[in-house]
Amino acid sequence: MPTAARVAVHLARPHRPVLVAGTLSELSGPTTGLVELPLRLWWGPQRAFDLDEPTMLAWMYENVLREAIRVDELRAYLHGPTLVRVWPELNLPRGVRAAWEVRHAHLRAASRLVAAR
Repeated sequence: MPTAARVAVHLARPHRPVLVAGTLSELSGPTTGLVELPLRLWWGPQRAFDLDEPTMLAWMYENVLREAIRVDELRAYLHGPTLVRVWPELNLPRGVRAAWEVRHAHLRAASRLVAAR
């Protein structure tokens, strides 16, 4: 079973190491419909995200990538191929983006492809 890696050099925010999935294939979260994040991951009054709307999907991914502290949270709410697809458009702290790109070449390549346009 793949495991997540904590990348201590990269921080999601002060004193919070970024949690990175061991493989993108282990991320098997939903790709459509309404998803309600637990209060720990999103504390706003509206916790449901409509994944059929691209901006809401991106918003949910940004929150999960910043706030996840357990690998099961990454697996439950992120989907590997979807993450690669939306990666270049996500608004993430530098530490989060760097940690994931160091571990996953697919994400690094997706960012470079968009930057080259």
